[in-house]
Amino acid sequence: MRRREFITLISSAAAAFWPLPARPQRTRMLHLGIVAVTPRAGPLWAAFEQRLSELGYLNGQNLAIEFIQVNLQDDTIRAALTKLLSGNVDVIVTGGNEFVAKAALEATKVIPIVIAAIDYDPVGLGYVASVARPGGNVTGLFAEQIELASKRLQLMKEMVPGTEKMIVFWDRASAGQWRAAQNTAKRLGLELAGIELRDEPYEYDIALGAAPGNHHSPLVVMSSPVFFNDRKRLTEITLQRGLPAMFFQREFAELGALSSYGPNGVSLLRRLADYVDRIARGAKPADLPIEQPTKFELIVNLKTAKAFSLEVPTSLLLRADEVIE
Repeated sequence: MRRREFITLISSAAAAFWPLPARPQRTRMLHLGIVAVTPRAGPLWAAFEQRLSELGYLNGQNLAIEFIQVNLQDDTIRAALTKLLSGNVDVIVTGGNEFVAKAALEATKVIPIVIAAIDYDPVGLGYVASVARPGGNVTGLFAEQIELASKRLQLMKEMVPGTEKMIVFWDRASAGQWRAAQNTAKRLGLELAGIELRDEPYEYDIALGAAPGNHHSPLVVMSSPVFFNDRKRLTEITLQRGLPAMFFQREFAELGALSSYGPNGVSLLRRLADYVDRIARGAKPADLPIEQPTKFELIVNLKTAKAFSLEVPTSLLLRADEVIE
């Protein structure tokens, strides 16, 4: 049952420029290049394209999309950007991974770039000057996952009272989140068994088998496009092992995982389409503030908790945005 509706932010600085006058019919073809680790057919990019359609961009009529799915290897990412730049692309959109955004910024200082900074901090890494005025040819969204990594540890400790050890899955895309989690663990008195997943496809069963100590310690999974792609397989493993797990997007909890905490990815990608529209209509990326979510969803799968004989504290259930029963 839904407890509170997810609200996607508009920062006070950004709010002023979103209201738009009546929209004229767009006749010029928009050539859009997208590079992402998550597939085009998945729920996130489907939401992005649906929003573009609502804004009047129709594939084959006034919209042409070149979508290139890559892995986390730098050579495949650079090759994708090279391919896009060899064509007549008007706007480049990068998926939630830092390495895609970095390659795009290195490839062009002229073509507008719209980033979905899901798994990294674009300000901290110097990819934009500030949230309010990003500067250069880039703007987009920033999901603050590094800070959220710490919050997920706190929530899992509350969800499984008395726990002193946790397993953490992380990879190249989520290294910053892992470092934040380590700092938080010291403050919470937690012992973390960090497991880095490296070669795709990730071998989650083997990774869990190699975890030191009790393999049934709660699992916290950092935000990464590869983990999201593997959400069904990851969820099934936690269910088979009876493993309490905290993920970063609601889709995991909907599949049966115990819990998730983070921004609504579908809502974020719909907002990303609004940025593309603004730029297509003449706005400069440097002048468009980067948008951040102010609301995050806590989803608890009570059905799974009962199957695990886990009594989730009532205080946590009352704070949940949705409890799946």
